[in-house]
Amino acid sequence: MPIIRPVSDLRNKTPEIEEICIKEQKPVFITKNGNGHLVIMSQQLFEEQQALLDLEQQSTVEIIKYRCWRKIVNRQAFPKIVEA
Repeated sequence: MPIIRPVSDLRNKTPEIEEICIKEQKPVFITKNGNGHLVIMSQQLFEEQQALLDLEQQSTVEIIKYRCWRKIVNRQAFPKIVEA
């Protein structure tokens, strides 16, 4: 369940928000006038999520490279079949 707080809690309850972010390792969603405005999280959680995104991007690039390589190999090994 996401933790949602109004923007006024940043000023009035900063230690409480900090505790949620650091001890529970959960992001806190901040609203302004009832709409989503900010997301606050610990640096550790941010770095972990960035590392996962980087890994996902690297995996995607490797998959694309492999698929391109397979097309090239197939064209060289089976030129008549691929063109047909």
